[in-house]
Amino acid sequence: MRRSSKNISAAEKEGKIGRISQLPLRVALKFTFQNMRIRFGREVLAAGGTFLGTAFLMATFMLNTVRHAIEKEIPPDIQARAIWIASVALVVCTIGITNSMLIAVSERFREIGTMKCLGALDSLIVRLFLLEALFLGISASLGGAILGFVSSFLVHWGRYGWGELIAHLPVGGILQNFLLVFIIGVALTVIATIWPAYRASRLPAAAALRIEV
Repeated sequence: MRRSSKNISAAEKEGKIGRISQLPLRVALKFTFQNMRIRFGREVLAAGGTFLGTAFLMATFMLNTVRHAIEKEIPPDIQARAIWIASVALVVCTIGITNSMLIAVSERFREIGTMKCLGALDSLIVRLFLLEALFLGISASLGGAILGFVSSFLVHWGRYGWGELIAHLPVGGILQNFLLVFIIGVALTVIATIWPAYRASRLPAAAALRIEV
């Protein structure tokens, strides 16, 4: 039986199984969406840290932006406290995402072992997990930013009234905050997944298959 490929690697010539170093983007996306659909409940829990963190961060940014637009000046102590709260929210969000992704990756050790037995390289496994984290980060950050905006808008509506709020609503500043929070949420989700994915990819295939979760 003839091989369809003209270029035969040295490993194949020696009778060894070839290693899969990369997948077409279409196949990788299909594989990622399939995993997310199968583990929808777990994916929602993993994305919860990003969702709540970005919602809180967006509400904090909105507080400063809207108050500055209406009152023209914010006391330094209140501004410093808002920055401190936002910083703590980012740290807590990052820790929560890392913990959630570590649990999610640990539950898939047997799947990772199977992939490695079929020839998947460590780098391929890391890329698949990062791609999944990217989609989780996009959806969770978008939803969290929207929730933070809506909740903050309702609070300011009750505080200043509809007319004054609409008249002084800083659309440009809000859009800038929305984009910043979205980028931060996606970046934190991907960064927080690097260590769990790398840890899983370095696990020997035989050990991964023996793990009971």
